[in-house]
Amino acid sequence: MEHRGEIIKNAIYQSGMPISAIAKLMGKSRRWFYQMFEQKNVSIETILTIGKIIHYDFTKEIKEMYPKTLQEPPEEYPEEKKVDYWKMKYIHLLEEYNAALKQVQNLSKDKS
Repeated sequence: MEHRGEIIKNAIYQSGMPISAIAKLMGKSRRWFYQMFEQKNVSIETILTIGKIIHYDFTKEIKEMYPKTLQEPPEEYPEEKKVDYWKMKYIHLLEEYNAALKQVQNLSKDKS
């Protein structure tokens, strides 16, 4: 398992954003951050919050953050296969959204 505290620390230092500014936005102290850097298992919520603040995507370093169903195709795929892969993911997501929307509409009709 990766050391999440070190991954976050490296990302923050690379971002160039001061720890005090991030701490203020999160309502935490600088001391809390330095203690968090020493922890191997930082919560996903904390990682997501920090990622939003520093505009960093932790999904490549921390695999637990990325659902297995949405994993990128292997790098050996040609570029056109990657495009097809994401196109199919997008179509599948749209189909699920439309089905959910129909369910909501049917429920609202039933209540009327």
